[in-house]
Amino acid sequence: MGWVGSSIAISILHKGICQHLLLNDLNKDIAEGEAMDLNHGSSFYPSAEVKAVEISEMMDTEAIVITAGRGGKPGESRLDLLRENIEVARKISSELIGYKGILIVVSNPVDVLTYYYQKFTKIPVEKVIGTGTLLDSARLRDEIGARFNIDSKSVHANVVGEHGDSEVVLWSKANIAGLNLRSWKEWEPAMEEEIAEKVRVAAQEIIKRKGATNHAIGLVTASLLEWILRGERRVITISRVVNGPYGFQDLAISGLVLLSREGASEFLEVKMSEIELRDFNKSALIIKEVIKHVK
Repeated sequence: MGWVGSSIAISILHKGICQHLLLNDLNKDIAEGEAMDLNHGSSFYPSAEVKAVEISEMMDTEAIVITAGRGGKPGESRLDLLRENIEVARKISSELIGYKGILIVVSNPVDVLTYYYQKFTKIPVEKVIGTGTLLDSARLRDEIGARFNIDSKSVHANVVGEHGDSEVVLWSKANIAGLNLRSWKEWEPAMEEEIAEKVRVAAQEIIKRKGATNHAIGLVTASLLEWILRGERRVITISRVVNGPYGFQDLAISGLVLLSREGASEFLEVKMSEIELRDFNKSALIIKEVIKHVK
């Protein structure tokens, strides 16, 4: 229930997608304080019970969101967080053996932790979802929309690969309301690297200024939960364990995934440009190498 956990909680309540919102923190007082604070606002969101509980009391829920772990520091990559956060993952996973719902991993490095939460808990791969590059894709659409004074909801562009420094923008598929972005008036090729870099360092720029990123990921995670629980069958960029597509074996990475009531149902193979595919494979190798070195 740090910055990210509390932002996700309030976003979930505003969306009205739960009857019971259960909170947990290593410090029980924090979880209880957050529950009290959120309940005091119950007149202003759709009815829901909010309370602090132990992890063992969450086993009958439809979904559990994991934000536990240390956040990033200025200048630190998401992969630098791994050593500490993998131990947190081991402990929490030991309490989730036998869980039947959807597990959503937000903690960083999200791809590696998604992989290990699935391995540690033995929950089916489609039910262990990392938020992955869903936020990066939202940041990309925001940047493109701002550049052309177009609402980001009309921009269709995606980021795949690692949620981190090796992420890949699928420029060849980017469009505004179906019109190829590269054919858009005022578009210049140099904009691609400029925008991609802004998206890549967005989290660092926020952390430099306020210490953490929390509100956008709160909205992203609440929306992800809403789409799953409503069975909306959307195709989005999220992370899950992959065996087969693109020749990838035994790693978690973000790609275009069919989301359903059952979770991340299918990892879709989409045609990429030669450069995009090369960089996507390079990103997969980086994640794979890190996974191999976890003790």
